[in-house]
Parts: sequence; structure tokens; C-alpha cells
Amino acid sequence: MTTITVVRKNNQVAIAADRLTTFGDTRLSSRYEANAKIFKVKDTFIGIAGSSAHHHVVENAMKKLDAPRFNSKAEVFATMVSLHPLLKEFFYLNPKEEDDDPYESSHYIMVMANASGIYGVYSYREVFAFDRFWAIGSGRTFALGAMYASYDKAKTAREVAEVGVNAGCEFDKNSAGPINMHVMRTK
Repeated sequence: MTTITVVRKNNQVAIAADRLTTFGDTRLSSRYEANAKIFKVKDTFIGIAGSSAHHHVVENAMKKLDAPRFNSKAEVFATMVSLHPLLKEFFYLNPKEEDDDPYESSHYIMVMANASGIYGVYSYREVFAFDRFWAIGSGRTFALGAMYASYDKAKTAREVAEVGVNAGCEFDKNSAGPINMHVMRTK
């Protein structure tokens, strides 16, 4: 899994991720693979947790969208709804989770950061806009606790995002450095 954080503070937005990939009990560190868990679409940085296939599939599927937009909760939702059929048609997404699920699942969890804010997207295309910070991946509980404890004391979003990923790397067996970080100014 992973630890990916997004933070908004003092006119700054940051997204950060660890660089470890795991395959069951096998750990593939950044010494052997770039393991970049964050990619950019237009002016938005996107980090994905879950299957390692999600990163490449979603990044390439986004290129097939006519006009992906990420500047509000509604725009992110509309983009995710447009993305889902592409994932099924061109990338062979298996949308089944369980028989009683209300909607087809996209099977990903992602966070987004851009000048308009920070967003979280979950498998049924639910979109959340966060005011301060959020984390995803197996190290998220450690990251959330560390970011909560440091948010008011920190001066920048970068500091808080780094504290969160460092906590995930320290305590989650499926997260390890170095950290990949992107920072931008808010609107």
C-alpha cells in the first residue's frame, strides 16, 4: 500500500507520497523502481492508493478524456463519472465488488491537489473537498495523527504533508521513503 497526504495551509497546497511498492511480502524500494505515486493532469497532481496498476491505468485513461476538470468538488465528480466508462472499455476494469454494492466500483482511492484546493475520490466516485488535510493508503492513520498534531504549529502545507508521510514511513510496514512532494500556491 502507501502513505499519500494532501494539505492546504497559508495559501499553499501540498501533496506528498512515499516511494515503496509492495507485492505481497515483496518490497520494491525506490532503489529498484521510480515508484512515483503522484502524476500530473493539467494543473492537478493526483496520488493513487491501492493496486499498483491503478496509477498507470488512471494516468493513461485521463489522457483519453476530452476536458478533465478539477477546480471544484462538482468538476472532480463529473470528471470521475466520465472516467469510469473509459476504465471499463479501454482498460478492462472489473467493476464487481459484492452483489449488494449500490454502484459499480472503480476500485481506486485517490487524492488531488491544485490551486483550487485538495480533494479525495473514493471507489464509487464519491468526492470530498478538504479544508486542511487528508491522507490515504495503509499509512493514513499514522499520517492523519501526525498532521493533526503538527498542523497548527507548522508554517507551511509542505511541512505538514512531510510530517504525515514520515509518520506513515516510520510506522506502516508498507510505506518507505524517500518522499515525493509537489507544492503550489492556492488561488
